[in-house]
This record gives sequence, structure tokens and C-alpha cells, in this order.
Amino acid sequence: MSNLSQQKREEMLNYINHLKEIHTDDESIIALCKIETALTEKKYGLVWEEHEEEVDKKLVHNIPVFREVEERKIVANENADFNFLLEGDNLHSLKLLEKTHKGKVDVIYIDPPYNTKSDGFVYDDKFVNREDGYRHSKWISMMYKRLEIAKKLLSDNGLIFISIDDNELFQLKLICDEIFDEDNFINNITVKMSEVSGVKMTHVSKKLVKVGESLLVYKKNKISLTPIKKPKDKWDSEYNKVLINFTLEDKRYIDNVIAKSEDYTEAEYEEKIKHIDNLLSNCEISSVSKVSKQEGINNKDLENWKHDNSYRIFRTAASSSVFKLANEKKKLTNNVLFSVISSRDKKLYLVKSDYKKESKSPRVQILFAEDYLEEYIGDLWNDISTTGLEAEGSVEFKNGKKPLNLLTRILKLYGEKDVLALDYFAGSGTTGHAVMQLNKEDGGNRKYILCTNNENNICEKITYQRMKNIQDELPHNLKYYKTEFIPKLSEDEEILSSKLLDYIKEMVELENMCEIDGNTRRIILSDEDLNIALSEMEESGVLYIPSFILLNNEIKDSIEERKLEVVTIPDYYFTEELREVNEL
Repeated sequence: MSNLSQQKREEMLNYINHLKEIHTDDESIIALCKIETALTEKKYGLVWEEHEEEVDKKLVHNIPVFREVEERKIVANENADFNFLLEGDNLHSLKLLEKTHKGKVDVIYIDPPYNTKSDGFVYDDKFVNREDGYRHSKWISMMYKRLEIAKKLLSDNGLIFISIDDNELFQLKLICDEIFDEDNFINNITVKMSEVSGVKMTHVSKKLVKVGESLLVYKKNKISLTPIKKPKDKWDSEYNKVLINFTLEDKRYIDNVIAKSEDYTEAEYEEKIKHIDNLLSNCEISSVSKVSKQEGINNKDLENWKHDNSYRIFRTAASSSVFKLANEKKKLTNNVLFSVISSRDKKLYLVKSDYKKESKSPRVQILFAEDYLEEYIGDLWNDISTTGLEAEGSVEFKNGKKPLNLLTRILKLYGEKDVLALDYFAGSGTTGHAVMQLNKEDGGNRKYILCTNNENNICEKITYQRMKNIQDELPHNLKYYKTEFIPKLSEDEEILSSKLLDYIKEMVELENMCEIDGNTRRIILSDEDLNIALSEMEESGVLYIPSFILLNNEIKDSIEERKLEVVTIPDYYFTEELREVNEL
């Protein structure tokens, strides 16, 4: 419906109410209510022509299931959790993940098709070109239903990151505002993805060269981002003074005192301060230019020298509170350099007392360059290299890989180390690679689930191959699942619930990120299975048992004796589907 003023909308609603009083038959009332709904259902937001995909149509008469491709399983550590690669249309995978991982995913990253002429956006198995009058609405229809499920998968503290460019950025922002709530929008990060060079320069006279992409960030409910620092682009020239007779050990001693100030008694703290003041009394002050010249440092090596000596290179800063403390202590000492302590929070400051007396804001506080070599990242990420990406993971990806460092930064922003990450436009598999890379760096226990179709063999030849290629450097466990379909109604005599039991193993493994090996973990689907398990299972194993199998006291005692854990297989895996065909 076209845009209406609030006044006009109210006039039309009043007229509909008038018509309801006149036309009281059921047919008229139903028709008028439909018009009323159309007028009231949406006040603001994105309006588009909804399109049904072939993948939607397939769900009408079929149930998607997973079947493991055993020969593609990778086991690096039998005692570790498994990661998962799901081959098939991501809508089908998401609908199955909704059964196993609702509210369990911490970080979602996706790099969907940008809906440009060259990115290969396919809808209903057909390429959507720029001339298609419905190309935007087809893209929105495709994204909307997948983002709705994504929200359900996120944990309360979950975050979703979406890479996009200008073609669909503004539509995507409105979609996400509606699904995740506008108040849950965190940032639109600009990520530099190319240089001002190459073929794109052909149109430089018509428009500015596009070098950045957007990264939309939304939270599910609540989140606390972990601040990340990066090295400064260049040396701050204000850090131009050097302490002579000041060693790295001296700086570390001072750093340690500052870090542990709250742990000291008053007497201990006083002794530490005396020692620091004694260290500082032996120091002299010179300039970076003078000292570097004396040490024979040429211009080529100067930057490295400054970084190596950053623990003793400093600048001074104005601070009225520190100045007041310095004035009080200056009466008690002749030292040019000394320390002062804030009475409010016991914080330690180093000061240079030979300041210019005529200055209104004397620069007395000493700030060491070492403590300011990094800066917090903002919403402009222009420091991530996009060159040499073809070597990452040792796989080619014609539509372009996302840099490994981009994904590790995203995961670092979340902060936690025990994290489940999902990428349902997995492409070259950078997300999975980043998860394992970061685990290696910080000892984390992150896991990943990747989803992608196998168009042009992308899942087999690229995504899976990359996960296989990194095993030497980043060994980890992986299961490869492929989407299959079971008809809801069939002519054979076997009931649907019986057929679905053949795929329970995959669902249990996926939900628990494990492998049902038959020794330490086993699925029980009958009393006979249970009796066999109790005679064969190793102690401290896990039994996955559906609710329809009842455990008597004798069985319970046997389970307890063998220290076995019992996990109930959820009834919700295929409840809706079975209810639909009247098997529930």
C-alpha cells in the first residue's frame, strides 16, 4: 500500500468502521477486516514484494534432514568437540539448526551476495541481473527469512556481523532494524577492502572510487564488547624527551607498583614510593634527537630505535590535579623527577617539576611512549590487509575471500573464548579458519558451524578443502553433513516417524557438537539397544535416550553403577512435521 498521512489513514479506518455497521454479513466483515489489517499493520519500515523461493516450495512436501558423509570426517583429537560443515541450501540448514541450536549461537558472521551484477546472486536457480525489476525484493525476501531464524539461534549475549556494500546496505539496515530491533543496532563499521587503483579507476571522473564495505553489527539482547587496540599508524612526535640512566627494569618495577597499588598496605606503599623516587633521582632528561644522534642512529633506523626505547621516551601533559599534588611534594624534595599519589584512589603519577611557572596549565605529568603505542579501534577499519588473500587456506575463491584478520578481529570483539560461531554463507571458509587460528593464539575453546551450498562444488572443493588444508597447522575435528529430503507423504508402508529415526544420530551429534562413537557415546532407540549398551559401554559414557523409553529401577541402578550419563533426546526435532501428517 502506498504511503498515507496519519490523518488520511484515520479517515479511512473510520469509514471502514462505518461500513461494518452497514454490512454485517460474514463475507463483508472478513473483507473489511483484511483492508483494516493492511492499513494498520505497518507504520514505518521497508516494504517489498515478497517472493517464494524454490527452496521454500520444496519444504511444502518434504522434510530436510542431515546425512553424514563419513569419508570426509576429520578427527585430530578423539577427546575434543567437533565442528560442523553443512552442505545444502542455507535455509534448509538454518531450519534444522533452529531445532538443535536455538539460543545457543554466540557469534554469527555472514557475507551474503551483494546483489551486484557480478557477484553471482542466484534466486530460484536463476541469475538475477541488474535489469530484473524485482531484484531488490527477491534479495530482501531471501535475506529476511534467513535473518529471522538467525535471531532465534543467537544467545541472549549473541552478536551478528553482516558484510555488505552500498547496493543493499540501506535495505539491509531496515530489515535488521525490524528483526533485531533498532535499539539493538551497535555499529556500521567501514572496512577498507581495496586500494584506489586498478580497473575501478576507469570511472573516476563519474564517481569517487569505492574502497570500503560496510559491516553491520547487531546484538540479540545484551552484550559487552571487548575493546581492541591496534598499533598507531605513526610515531607521535610529542614523545620527544628521553630519560638517561633509566632502565627497562626500572620501568617494569614502576608498572608493577601501579598495577598492584590496591594490594599494598600503607607502609608497604610508602616504601615502594621511596624506591621509585630514588630511581628517578638518578635520572637525567635529554631529547630524542640528541640521544639518537649520540648513539649514531640514522634516519632509516630511527623509528625502530624509538620503539625499542619507548619505555624511557616520554612527553609531559597538563593535569590540574597532578599539578596540585606535585606542588605539595615539591616543598619536600629538590628532585626534578618524582612520584605523587592521589589520596582519592591511591593512583601513582610520575611528574617533572621544572615546569614553566608562567604557564596557566603547567605540563607536569610524565606519559611514557610505551603506554601509548596503541590506540582503540573505532568504526573505521583501514588497517586490515587485503593483499595476498589467495594464499590463505590454500584455496582459490573467485568471488573474493574475506581476510582472516577481519574474522579474528570480529571474534576478539566478542571477547569470550568458549564461543560457538556460525557462518551460513560460508564461501571460502574464512570464519572456520579464524576460529581455529584464534584458539591457537589464546588457548580458547571456540567452535564453528559452516553452511554453504555445493554450487560449482564450492562446499567440497573450497570450504571443506580449506578446513582440510589447515589441519597441519590448526588440527581440529570436523564432521561433514549433507542435506537430504524425506517426503512427508509416501506410498510405502513405513511411517514417517520411523524414517526420521534414521537421521536422529546426526541431529544429536550436531546439538551436542560431538560424535556418537558407540563406545563412549551411544544412541538408544529400543529396550534391546539399552540392554546391549549396558553390557558393552565403557564406564563414564553417555547414553542418548528418547523419552518414550522408560527406565525401571533395575536399569537406573545399572546405569548408576557404570557411572553412565543419560541425556534425553529432545522430542522437538521433528514434532511439527509429525503433527502435520497426524502421527502425533
